[in-house]
Amino acid sequence: MSQATDRMPIGVVVERREIENKWIDHTWQPVAVIPGAPPIHEWRRMVEGDGWVQYHAATLDIELFAKETEGYRENLLGMQPAVYVVLRPNTNPEDAHEVEVFHVTVCPYEAAKFVDTMDDIMESVPMPPEIGAWVREFIEKNHVERPFIKRQRLPYDPRKGGLGRGGSPGDKNG
Repeated sequence: MSQATDRMPIGVVVERREIENKWIDHTWQPVAVIPGAPPIHEWRRMVEGDGWVQYHAATLDIELFAKETEGYRENLLGMQPAVYVVLRPNTNPEDAHEVEVFHVTVCPYEAAKFVDTMDDIMESVPMPPEIGAWVREFIEKNHVERPFIKRQRLPYDPRKGGLGRGGSPGDKNG
């Protein structure tokens, strides 16, 4: 039996903003997503103001997986449902922009994997209602409650110097 999945293309809007800092003169940050955006091959300038410019930087698919519905539910139950966007430094010397849109997800557990990566920028943007309705429908079709199963720990055995029959690490008699 194959695993239930679904996908939706979304455009990612990235902002370059000038800042006053002695080490860097600007920042990059995802600021919005566009449900059902068409594919693009290069960044498109959308809007700009004094010291900032926003681009439609990429169109990627948000993928939903039946085994991750618990994370999607957590996201929708939060104060502000979000789409999580990961930007990564651009390694293509021919590209005019310093970052590229690397990944998008609506699962906070998956997004957390990118938080500790030094070079990645992982930010959440508000989830548009169309994406929220799509995710909610997917959850309704595919979510299965899984009971919490607490691990059973072995009792402490002072004669063996540790828990259960294994003894402590380095105990040659364990």
